[in-house]
Amino acid sequence: MNLKSLFKICLFALLIVACKDDVKVEPTEVVETVEADFEVNVEEFADIKILRYQIPGWENLSLKEQKLVYYLTQAGLAGRDIMWDQNYRHNLKIRHALENIYTTFNGDKTTENWTNFESYLKRVWFSNGIHHHYSNAKLKPAFDKAYLNELLTATNTTLEGEAFDILFNDKDAKKVNQAKGVDNVLESAVNFYGPNVTNKDVADFYKTKVSPNPEKPLSYGLNSQLVKEDGVVKERVYKSGGLYGAAIDEIIKWLEKAEGVAENEAQGNALALLIKYYKTGDLQTWDDYNVAWTAATEGNVDYINSFIEVYNDPLGYRGSYETVVQINDFDMSEKMAVLSENAQWFEDNSPLMEQHKKDSVVGVTYKVVNVAGEAGDASPSTPIGVNLPNANWIRAAVGSKSVSLGNIINAYNNAGGTGRLEEFANDEEEIQLEEEYGQIADKLHTALHEVIGHASGQLNPGVGETKETLKNYASTLEEGRADLVGLYYLYDSKLQDLGLVEDWEKVGKAAFDGYIRNGLMTQLIRLNLGDDVEEAHMRNRQWVSAWAFEKGKADNVIEKITRDGKTYYNINDYEKLHQLFGQLLKETQRIKSEGDYAAVEALVEGYGVKVNQDLHAEVLERNKQFPSPPYSGFVNPILVPETNETGEITAIKVTQSKAFAEQMLYYSKNYNHLPDVN
Repeated sequence: MNLKSLFKICLFALLIVACKDDVKVEPTEVVETVEADFEVNVEEFADIKILRYQIPGWENLSLKEQKLVYYLTQAGLAGRDIMWDQNYRHNLKIRHALENIYTTFNGDKTTENWTNFESYLKRVWFSNGIHHHYSNAKLKPAFDKAYLNELLTATNTTLEGEAFDILFNDKDAKKVNQAKGVDNVLESAVNFYGPNVTNKDVADFYKTKVSPNPEKPLSYGLNSQLVKEDGVVKERVYKSGGLYGAAIDEIIKWLEKAEGVAENEAQGNALALLIKYYKTGDLQTWDDYNVAWTAATEGNVDYINSFIEVYNDPLGYRGSYETVVQINDFDMSEKMAVLSENAQWFEDNSPLMEQHKKDSVVGVTYKVVNVAGEAGDASPSTPIGVNLPNANWIRAAVGSKSVSLGNIINAYNNAGGTGRLEEFANDEEEIQLEEEYGQIADKLHTALHEVIGHASGQLNPGVGETKETLKNYASTLEEGRADLVGLYYLYDSKLQDLGLVEDWEKVGKAAFDGYIRNGLMTQLIRLNLGDDVEEAHMRNRQWVSAWAFEKGKADNVIEKITRDGKTYYNINDYEKLHQLFGQLLKETQRIKSEGDYAAVEALVEGYGVKVNQDLHAEVLERNKQFPSPPYSGFVNPILVPETNETGEITAIKVTQSKAFAEQMLYYSKNYNHLPDVN
């Protein structure tokens, strides 16, 4: 298989491992553990498809490196219940009750009610709580109160009061409510805030927080819950001895083991700082850790661990608990390093205003990795690419790490097609472009989004962090801005000059077709008829696509076609669409750089929130012929240590869960470190 053919099939992965005494030599012949007959699909229920993934390259790691991966994975799982409690204050109590029913009920399991109960529990497991993982809407049981009471009585299980009632009433209907004109904090069920805390409370509280060095602003609010007691607003910090202390102590225990097998000094120093952060909750230590972690680029194994992404906070302060442990894919990382090496070229040639460009794009590392384990906000629903850290000043001064999760992407690609392409594509040319170039276009878009997009641009002097200036629109603006960077360069001959594609124009056309098709139509299958778009990524895909459609009407850049009662979108002028994407990129960077709240509100509310109800109904009707669920997630491989008579680990084997429920119950039994109420 030649290099270019291999590149088309596989594209992404990540980084970093550890070795204490051994010297790890990169193998000259990679031993792949992927089995030709490996079954990716596990099961389907409701709107969910469960998949599994392998860990290519596991056998190439030394035992010490495998120990590092194992310890980091255990550290991640130790904090799993934090995510559940962050998502909603009653989640742990509800989960424990439902699981006890599931494992002890001896009654009739052939009834429709029991089938509905099983489906509901699996949906709760998948979402890490009772709110949908993507739409944020509360999950509705297809059984009634009477049946749940029967199950509770039959299994001697207790679930009462608000925790019982909430399953069936209209309260706490949205985990995250991003609607305009409401008190977003008060109307969001997410447990980052006490039930009586308001938008004004949050704004007033953080007005008093001033970073010691304004040029290096601390991430205030990232690792705490904000509550109001007797009219006084205060933080409950996530740390050892603080909120979630019992689980955090378990995380620390495993991180200390990982530090003991660190591959190199830089990695060990970063782990030591992460441990210190968990012990103290100090946000300066968090920044120190991120600087050290970003600079630690050598090795075969890396990890993400802590309170990181702020999408679940309606105001963008608080980080959800998340862990990903990954192994470097040496071959693909070497191929994709070309993006990192040319980051300055992309910045210099972008359509941004000159004052918004970085003079020096530093420290952008890009790796393709294979995931070895995930927990918290990354599991079961996982990202396919990550760019961290999130602090703008660290990105500017030190750089960032960008990774693509290669084995996750491959598992998605091997999960089977749905036929939706033929239904929603306008013509045969569009279908052929997608079939031949769609995968490479998607992978390159992810890479450009993470490596170039998030690292691009700079804030104007004196402008605050986007969570302060753009507030509830900060996340969708940033994701749309990074998408636009990717789209702009996907239709550029530079990609072919760098050897990343064989035909840049066809790859670019496939990328544009797919993005517009998804942003204007196919992503609507994820919404119930009548719903607004609320999830940050869905919003950004819609406002990017809808803005380009609207602004290109005069030149008929994107044509809306009705044929046999069905709607299609056809791109008539790819070069003009490329120019429109450049114009919108310039504007989104201006909004971010200047902190223009009025402009971002007009952009998102004008193009990204409301849905044409006739089109939505049509899309849902056309989609009924495809049984494949719109959402996918994963069970994780299980790392099983083998020990000798002294308890020393002698080998670590990789096994697979047979079923989703099996893994969820195993996790609940073995990583149950928090009480029901925290």
